[in-house]
Amino acid sequence: MPSPTSRDLSYSLDAPGQSPVRAHWLAELIRLREAHWGPLEDASVVRQVRQQDVPLPDRILARAQRLAQRENLIPLIDGWRRSALAVLAVLLLLALVSGVGVAAGALGDGTRPVNVLWALGALLGLHALTFLLWLASFLLRPAAMTPLGRLWLWATRKLARGPDGALVPQAFLNLMARAGALRGLFGAVSHGLWLAGLGAALATLLVLLSTASYRFIWATTLLAPDTFVWLTQAIGWLPSKLGFALPDAAMVRASDGAQALAADAQVQWSVWLIGVVVVYGILPRFAAWLACLAVARRAVRTLAIDPTLAGHAALRDRLDPPVQSTGIDRPVDPLHEPRVAPAAPLVLGGQPVLLGLELPADLPWPPAELPATIRDAGKLDTREQRHRVLDALAQAAASRLLIACDARQTPDRGTLALIAELAAHAGQTRVWLLAPPNADTREPLWRERLAALGLAAGAILDSTDAPLAWLEHDHA
Repeated sequence: MPSPTSRDLSYSLDAPGQSPVRAHWLAELIRLREAHWGPLEDASVVRQVRQQDVPLPDRILARAQRLAQRENLIPLIDGWRRSALAVLAVLLLLALVSGVGVAAGALGDGTRPVNVLWALGALLGLHALTFLLWLASFLLRPAAMTPLGRLWLWATRKLARGPDGALVPQAFLNLMARAGALRGLFGAVSHGLWLAGLGAALATLLVLLSTASYRFIWATTLLAPDTFVWLTQAIGWLPSKLGFALPDAAMVRASDGAQALAADAQVQWSVWLIGVVVVYGILPRFAAWLACLAVARRAVRTLAIDPTLAGHAALRDRLDPPVQSTGIDRPVDPLHEPRVAPAAPLVLGGQPVLLGLELPADLPWPPAELPATIRDAGKLDTREQRHRVLDALAQAAASRLLIACDARQTPDRGTLALIAELAAHAGQTRVWLLAPPNADTREPLWRERLAALGLAAGAILDSTDAPLAWLEHDHA
């Protein structure tokens, strides 16, 4: 019986494109899924993972990768990532449009003088407030997310569909929180959007100031003109260190709206306004964005599986069983007296394999004149023998597998489950129904149960079908 599933599960964590974040994300998703709906059936997967000579955390990652592929969870992660990027693109577009609108509104249509302080407040007021709140959050709430980051997360969660789909963003948040990357990630999203808006506002300022004529003034009822001179120079001091010229003090005093100023005065105000937006708007956001990206990247590099975490701790004994003591605890009785048994074949992959499944003594085994090209895996009578053969097949699948069963016995669920598990490690599988001549058999029941298992009618053989010839045909 073809077993594409078993071959798919041989996918390695070292495959191209498998990033550490994705591997840990899958592990957290599997952990949450099992916490909500119970453990997954993973006997075959655990057997394959235990063949790897790697530490326990890597075995947990390998198990999660195989289970996620089997349960079709990987497309859910890919779909959520695409949705998250799409939402981020929409927010970026809104930030660009907002920046253009704020800059155009701050300058007006040119028919009225532009109040310098009002224009400055419109361009940088909300930015300055949110930036200061972000800085204060380091002291007040170290784990708080930014408002724009919350908006992005909320929108991506709304796009998730189905119970498993809802676990995908939760698994991502848990992973980032344990790594300490959550604050940096959402900070990068928030600062990136602000940076886009401020960049759009600056570009709009440059376009409008280059193509239209504006008159800048200050207006006050209570304050003296020298107050505006001091305020203009104090705000423009830092931009002046970066090459943006300060307005002349006399020109600032004359910009009270009562006097007509030369075009050169409007140029000075324009350069001062652009410098303030660049130095107090764009540069701080750009620096914060880079800092958040660096923090998030550094935190992501520390991603590691915590074997003591609920859900992972239960896997320790199955994925990395402790060394068992061989000390004598009681005298041996005849029924359980140990026997020296031949070791199972160490290499079965790519070869035709024959094995007997709980065959009684009156059925001679192995068959007489067994061709040398066929590997005899022996009779599987005990749990240890079954595990030995399954471990060998888990390392590499057999090309063809012939399973001999006693046709006089009733096929129970355990036998059928073992046949299915063995068939998952072979390119093709046939079941050989053995029985002494003229014996009463339950062959019709076997055929019915094996058909329900997924075996085609042609895959169920008896002695008249020359089963060994089919098995040897692979090397004929």
